[in-house]
Formats: sequence, C-alpha cells, structure tokens
Amino acid sequence: MQAIILAGGKGTRLKPYTLDLPKSLVPIKETPILEIVIRQLKKSQFSNITLAVGHLAELIKSHFNNGEKFGVKIKYSAESKPLGTAGPLKLITDLNENFLVMNSDDLTDFNYKNFFEYHKKNKAIVTIGIFNKKVNIDLGVLEVGKKNEIIDYIEKPVYNFNVSMGIYAFNKKAIDYIPEDEYFDFPTLIKKLMKNNQKILSYQHNGYWLDIGRPEDYEKANEDFGKIF
Repeated sequence: MQAIILAGGKGTRLKPYTLDLPKSLVPIKETPILEIVIRQLKKSQFSNITLAVGHLAELIKSHFNNGEKFGVKIKYSAESKPLGTAGPLKLITDLNENFLVMNSDDLTDFNYKNFFEYHKKNKAIVTIGIFNKKVNIDLGVLEVGKKNEIIDYIEKPVYNFNVSMGIYAFNKKAIDYIPEDEYFDFPTLIKKLMKNNQKILSYQHNGYWLDIGRPEDYEKANEDFGKIF
C-alpha cells in the first residue's frame, strides 16, 4: 500500500526547535517525528512511501535514504516553490488508484490500515480522519443581539469541534481537481470536490492524537510518548 507524507513545511510555529532542523526531524524522545510515523505505517502494511519534501530536504534524504533500514521503500518528490498542502500531490506521477496522504508531524495511535480499508470499501474520492477536539476559552463569552443587547454570558466555555487530523485517503481521481504548479491547500480542494458533488467521507478516531504545531505541543508529545506508545 502507498502513503504520501507531506514533509516540506518550515515549521515556523515550532521555533526554536526548527531553526536548524526540518520539522519532521525534530525528535520525540530521541526519535524524529517522521521516523515514528514511518514505523507506524510499516506496521499497518504501508511499504511504498513517498516523502513530499521542500525545506531542508537534503537533511531528510540523508536520514531516511531509500528506507531500507526501516523496512520500507522511500521515494522523494521535491517542490521548487511552496505549493501548499495539496499542490505537492500533483508532482507525483506514480500514484496508486487509492493512497494515503498525511502530515509528517502528528503523534497518534491511529489505525491506518482500518482507515484505508474503510475508504476503499465505501468508494469515496477522499476520506478524512477526524478527531473530536475540545477547545477551552479562558474568557467570558458574550452573545449579543441585533440591538446590542446581551443575550447570554458564558464563563470560560468548552467547545467541541470535529477537526481534520491531517490524515487522508485519496482516490487518484481527486488529483484532477488540483491545478498545475500552483499553491493549493486541502480545504480549497475539499470545497472544490464538494462543489462537483464528489463523495467525501469522514472517519472518526477516538484514540490519541496530537498535532505538534507549537512548542507547548512538542513538550506534551515528549511527556505523552513514554506513557502511550
């Protein structure tokens, strides 16, 4: 099975950890985030992996080489300019009929194999892994009416949102909706597919998931890694 891992970002929100390293090589308990992801994919029988690289690509290539030491086959697809999250997929010419796409910086116990089988069984053009995220608002939230009257006052509410995990299963037909050599993100692609009445499904994950986007997330990842993985 084939997986595309997006590893071209600069990781600006994760500074200072990304001053000298690409985000995907920042270590969790001495192991690069991307290496943890690749080992998890191998366990789920994804042995054909393409790394979509850009920023500091040579460091990533030097660490993973052809993937032999990890028991997988690794290829590289390099962007010459930033193409967003969906744009790099247009550069890859040897895509399978269905394939996995994911970020390189998520720590999760997600079952990639079950997710992929669900996608193929239901014949979606894209399936998105989703996670129910609790968001704490540490302020009093006011609801205001049309005449500026206060309708409600909620002190430090907690909201729940279904968020994208940055894990997708694609049918190759979705690539036709991505423009050539343009910056193009996943939300834009999904809306374009919806507008064209394409079948897009969600897949709920009820386990552990952490997007390592900020220094505090990175610290939490290191705290959780020994307990959960």
